[in-house]
Amino acid sequence: MNKDNQQSDNSVISAEVEATKQWLDEIIIGLNFCPFAKKEFVNNTICYYPSKTQQLKTALNVLLEQCHYLQQHDDVETTLIIFTEGFRSFERYLDLVDYANDLLVESGFEGIFQLATMHPEYCFADDDFDDASNFTNRSPYPMLHIIREASMARVLSVYKNPEDIPTQNIVLAEQKGSDYFKEVLTRIHQIHPQK
Repeated sequence: MNKDNQQSDNSVISAEVEATKQWLDEIIIGLNFCPFAKKEFVNNTICYYPSKTQQLKTALNVLLEQCHYLQQHDDVETTLIIFTEGFRSFERYLDLVDYANDLLVESGFEGIFQLATMHPEYCFADDDFDDASNFTNRSPYPMLHIIREASMARVLSVYKNPEDIPTQNIVLAEQKGSDYFKEVLTRIHQIHPQK
């Protein structure tokens, strides 16, 4: 089975998955926001899991299922859970993130998996909403990114000054400016409209 569709709610690649792939290609990989993403993207070892759930409990169940799935499939490096309908409010999404991190601990996944967070309205605590720096984590849809901690430790051990990545990303985002990112995200949604 193609990793693009493993266990997903849809039998064909959805517009939301296509939009996510284009965003990864143009922003995350294209601007090198995540130096480790290109290898997994090119090797097709990312599981894209679109979920229509709008309920917190169901979303947490999806997270748990995807953690178990990654445990059982060493050929899949990482999973992006894409919330195609729910968690559009950033505050509600942050509630989900808090519960999700607690669930990783309660379920025995602490030290095995960690979560990275992306949202269309992502805003760092000390930033204004329109600051370009927020676009390092602004995605077409709300997402939970499940990362294997062992893999992250491995790549960080051979990457020079990994602690500088967030600062470098913010500098680049500010150079590009908010309008650049808004235009890219708008174009992505126009190319891959939700059905």
